[in-house]
Amino acid sequence: MTIQPAGTEVGYTVTWLQMTERPSYDWPHLPANQSASLLHAVKPPRWYFLSLYDAVGRHYAWEDAHDRDPQELQSWLGEDKVDLFTLMGDGWPQGFFLLDARSPEVTDLSYFGLVPEAVGKGLSTFLLRTAILTAWQREGLRVLTVNTCTLDHPRALQTYQKNGFTPEHRKTFKRILKRPRNLALIPD
Repeated sequence: MTIQPAGTEVGYTVTWLQMTERPSYDWPHLPANQSASLLHAVKPPRWYFLSLYDAVGRHYAWEDAHDRDPQELQSWLGEDKVDLFTLMGDGWPQGFFLLDARSPEVTDLSYFGLVPEAVGKGLSTFLLRTAILTAWQREGLRVLTVNTCTLDHPRALQTYQKNGFTPEHRKTFKRILKRPRNLALIPD
């Protein structure tokens, strides 16, 4: 079965990771034959964030942001220490990341991902390393955190580790899908 209908109970494991020092790699270059720009959205409207969130996460059961109070979500997006960056290529969003630095000395890579049409073009390493190095530019940063789960892209955990994150702990959960999940559309 490649479709998990809304209402299906699924089990998943969340892994929390961290990085305690700036990695030694340099700022990445775009892959050959790719042109894109990274745009910083200043106090973006909720609809903009949710459109990126859905475009990236619809096949990975990213549903939680839709449960947040709309005013609370908008307030969070408008915080000075919450930064949303969109990778634009060919005139449309290819992916995004969001950094939340509201905690002293800690920044969380709260969201990261590519839209399905951008997967496999070599953009993941470019975008992730850009997110990591952007976070480490913050004065006083001591810990960069991220989490991923087994509902995310199959290589998400491996990608975070390859780029310098270390797993700290894991926990298993269950959830009821609110939207259908087409497993056949999850890119390799």
